[in-house]
Amino acid sequence: MLRLLLCLLFAPIASAQNADPFPSPPSVKGLQVQMIDDALELGIHHAGVNVNITALHAAGSDAEAGKWVWNEAYLASLDRQIKPLSDRGVLVYLIIIAYPSKNPAIDRVVLHPGHRKDYKFTVGAVNTTSGFFPAVMNQLAERWSGAHPEHGRVWGWIIGNEVNSHFLWNNMGPAPLETAASEYEKAFRQAHGALRRHSAHARLYISFDHHWAARMHNVTAEESAPGRDFLDTFARLVRERGELDWQVAWHPYPEDLGNPRAWADKHVSRDDNTPKVTFKNLEVLPAHLQRPEMLYQGSPRRVILSEQGFHTLLTPEGEKLQAAAYAYAWEKIARLPTIDAFIYHRHVDHAQEGGLRLGLWRNAPNTVVTPHSKKLVHDLFRKAGTPEWRAAADALLPVTGLKEWAD
Repeated sequence: MLRLLLCLLFAPIASAQNADPFPSPPSVKGLQVQMIDDALELGIHHAGVNVNITALHAAGSDAEAGKWVWNEAYLASLDRQIKPLSDRGVLVYLIIIAYPSKNPAIDRVVLHPGHRKDYKFTVGAVNTTSGFFPAVMNQLAERWSGAHPEHGRVWGWIIGNEVNSHFLWNNMGPAPLETAASEYEKAFRQAHGALRRHSAHARLYISFDHHWAARMHNVTAEESAPGRDFLDTFARLVRERGELDWQVAWHPYPEDLGNPRAWADKHVSRDDNTPKVTFKNLEVLPAHLQRPEMLYQGSPRRVILSEQGFHTLLTPEGEKLQAAAYAYAWEKIARLPTIDAFIYHRHVDHAQEGGLRLGLWRNAPNTVVTPHSKKLVHDLFRKAGTPEWRAAADALLPVTGLKEWAD
């Protein structure tokens, strides 16, 4: 097993099956897609798709023998999401997540050994010692490398979700910052080694919430870390252990997720000590990545915004505020050249998302996420990146209180 692990980790780029350069799509417009036909009609160029690696573990796997059997039905269901998008030129980004299965035998090889088994959590950190994670990443990277067009093509790989919150979204149990970042770096390096065997220029991203110089509220330092500190520690560990190309997936939700007025965040600033990085002060992140120690081969790391949306208040102006927030975010991104994608969350309102109504569509009454009807923001989203955008966005400028978008 050790020999297999070393091969996966240190396979050279020269052996990659696909040497195509990373594409340059026409705009940053993206969506976490629920309805493929609607997403394509909206003219997206980027799409986020969740992949639960725990669900890929199938009966017959034997960790001791290094033998892994994959859930082919689940892989086929992912093909059905990926291929129609990539065939139309949409860049697909997979969000690699380890949800607990509640099967101790599976969780033992998939989830980090330190995960809090007595604690209800959403996403686990991955196990880097059982052999499962590099093996599953090798399987996925090979399948969607471009070598098998019948499965579709993936260009972006987001390893984990909001990993600076390592008690809820990357659960490895209580750990100080150095340990949490170190454990994540090991997983990222395994994913990188697997991906580079099959694609020379696909990109890997580290995922963060919107906390920057402050950690999540009401938790300890062993449960969550400020995003800036986690980022800097991860970058240092990568330099010490062997430099890698890594990029950033940021989630710049407003400081209050229930308030769509992204321009009105009161507790953020435009300096590096701001507690959060939201759309209002989004320029803080690219500026930080311009520091010499953060560069890769002389260039700044690229950024995608892989999960963020704006709540629809149940007030007469609720939909207009949501649409204005999208316009505000789009205009901010247009002025930040190292941001490659703005992947909106959600396609349809989700009834179990803490009361938030972030979708481009309303969900049907008494359903969780069944689409019902389009909101005002749906038409604005369609116009983004087209000649219709300028008039549509400028009509919403007065809602923000700004005199011009350059403000």
